[in-house]
Amino acid sequence: MEQYAYITLRQKPELKEEAAAWFHDKWGVPQAAYLECMEAYLNNKTEYGWYLCLDGGHIAGGLGVIENDFHNRKDLTPNVCAVYTEKEYRCQGIAGHLLDMVVKDMKSKGITPIYLITDHTTFYERYGWEFLCMVQGDDEPDMTRMYIHR
Repeated sequence: MEQYAYITLRQKPELKEEAAAWFHDKWGVPQAAYLECMEAYLNNKTEYGWYLCLDGGHIAGGLGVIENDFHNRKDLTPNVCAVYTEKEYRCQGIAGHLLDMVVKDMKSKGITPIYLITDHTTFYERYGWEFLCMVQGDDEPDMTRMYIHR
C-alpha cells in the first residue's frame, strides 16, 4: 500500500473532472451528478467528501459520501457511495484503507454514524461495518443490504 497516495478531493481539486468521469464510468450515474456533489464539497457547502487512491497519475480506487444513495430510507444518512477499486488493484487493501479514511474523516467532523448499501455479505464487516437492515433501492425490484458504521 505504500506506493499509493490516498487523498481527499480537497487535497487535489484539479482531479475533479477526471474523478467524476471515473466514477461515472464505474457506476453509470451521470457525470454531472458527481460533479455537482464534488463542487459542493470543494466549495465547503458540505463535508460529505470524495476519497481517492492514486497510483502515480491515475485513479486506482475511490468512494464518496452523499446524503442518500438511491434508497427509500431517507433517515439513514449520510451514505458512503460508489465504492470501487480497479480490478488489477483488488485484494491489496485499497477499499479497506479508503473505508477507514472516510470513517475517520467523518467522525473528526462529528458526522456519525454513517451508512452504506451493498449486495456484498461479508466484505464490509472486516472494516467495522455492521448489517443494519434491508432497504428498498429506487426503481429496484429487490431489497438491498444497509450497513452502519457507528
